[in-house]
Amino acid sequence: MKTILLSAGSAMLMLAAVASQPADAKGCLKGAAVGGVGGHMAGHHGLVGAGVGCAVGHHMANKKAAQSANPPS
Repeated sequence: MKTILLSAGSAMLMLAAVASQPADAKGCLKGAAVGGVGGHMAGHHGLVGAGVGCAVGHHMANKKAAQSANPPS
């Protein structure tokens, strides 16, 4: 079971490395730190928490940037 998970994880990392675009890490580092700690506390899933935290942090940073560019009237 561990070899299957390790193989799948390695394949995903290689795919992400090949298909990635230049990084725009706004919000990702902060989200990854918070998500990693939260994931670790929720059953030793720090890497999963960091990945999700990065995605959420990046989304929130983009949302904030869009709101500041187009303030509501």
